[in-house]
Amino acid sequence: MSGLTEQIIEALKEKAIPEKASFLPKFFKTGPGEYGEGDQFLGVTVPDQRHIAKQFFQGISLEELSILFQHPIHEVRLTGLLALVYRYEKTKSEQEQKQLVEFYLSQLDFVNNWDLVDSSCHQILGHFYWKREKALFYKLADSESLWRQRMAMISSFFWIKKGEFVDALALAEKLKNHPHDLMHKAVGWMLREIGKRDLKAEMEFLKKHYRTMSRTALRYAIEKFPEDLRQEFLKGRI
Repeated sequence: MSGLTEQIIEALKEKAIPEKASFLPKFFKTGPGEYGEGDQFLGVTVPDQRHIAKQFFQGISLEELSILFQHPIHEVRLTGLLALVYRYEKTKSEQEQKQLVEFYLSQLDFVNNWDLVDSSCHQILGHFYWKREKALFYKLADSESLWRQRMAMISSFFWIKKGEFVDALALAEKLKNHPHDLMHKAVGWMLREIGKRDLKAEMEFLKKHYRTMSRTALRYAIEKFPEDLRQEFLKGRI
């Protein structure tokens, strides 16, 4: 382990909160058979992790980031991912962006919980592929990994914020009947974000699919609707 990775891990340990460390395994479902099975926690807040990532991201190498990504402690992995995001966002060279994207894709086995996905994929993959061909995301959606499937959906957040919904809606249609609750939430969340920018686009999707999509996805999608319209959807009257 390099000196820099040791410094980051020590900085995280200094911010550890024992009460939080005992709570997080339940929150992230780390029990046998659960989606975060076996994950370990120090009990560090996300703002503290962001602060530490900002302290170290400029000097850290990809080899050092890889050590962080593969660490058994959740906060170490997330801090490494946040450092990669900050480095990517500061990079103006398309060649270096491509290198960071390829590195990120090589580490996907370690981006293995919903917060790790949500804190990195749209900032890196969403940004890089905004004006590029989107085949990667349909491949991720077709994988057998919940986290890669969620990554496909959440990466579209960047395009949604740019007012482009075609691939986000196509991925939502592809993933709307996924068996896992975490995908239902991701699909509903992205549909809600589309609706904030173009209610007509969201409504057209929902009118076509709301009777067959999961109840959780629907509830997330219509969360900000006026109460009377929300009830019409929930009662199947649209």
